[in-house]
Amino acid sequence: MTTMMLVETTTVPDGAFPIAAFREHLRLGTGFADDGLQDGLLTGFLRAAMAAVEGRTGKILLERDFAWTRDGWQGETAQDLPVAPVSAVAGVDLIAPKGAETVADAASWRLVPDLHVPRLEATRAVLPRPSFGGSVRVRFTAGFGPDWGDLPADLGQAVMLLAAHYNEYRHDTGLDAGCMPFGVTALIERYRTFRLFGRGRA
Repeated sequence: MTTMMLVETTTVPDGAFPIAAFREHLRLGTGFADDGLQDGLLTGFLRAAMAAVEGRTGKILLERDFAWTRDGWQGETAQDLPVAPVSAVAGVDLIAPKGAETVADAASWRLVPDLHVPRLEATRAVLPRPSFGGSVRVRFTAGFGPDWGDLPADLGQAVMLLAAHYNEYRHDTGLDAGCMPFGVTALIERYRTFRLFGRGRA
């Protein structure tokens, strides 16, 4: 059974979130001495809403770096990447059972961009193989861009709506953990990726 782990190696800075636009969306007053007191809380709602939308769609909204480790490829000549969109692959590392690492020849693979299922493809006979009992790590950058304006408008609106929902029900402990308003699910539906088994990739 294949095991894998996806880790964020960089994070989205607080300044990337549209706090002013979110305050306007919530119709919060401005021009007061304490305007910024809730900014940390609002940023938290936006960050949580973004994570929920990313989890439902498999799409990374704001750009950051990831490291994806697995104990082998699903296929010998191509491998789907776990999230999208992927703008660059920094490298592929082959990790020996005792931890020694080797950077695979960058000429042996190429990134095939795709909005839903980007993938690595072998440029030679097969993808670089880890030694028996070892693993492989793919280092890549994913996201629509570093700025909020880089997001598709419907995904940005979905985050705003969900963050507003979190704000409205911040004190309601009876909500189902998986609760997501209909308006949000409608906006993100076309971005959801349904992966089929038996494709030779995972």
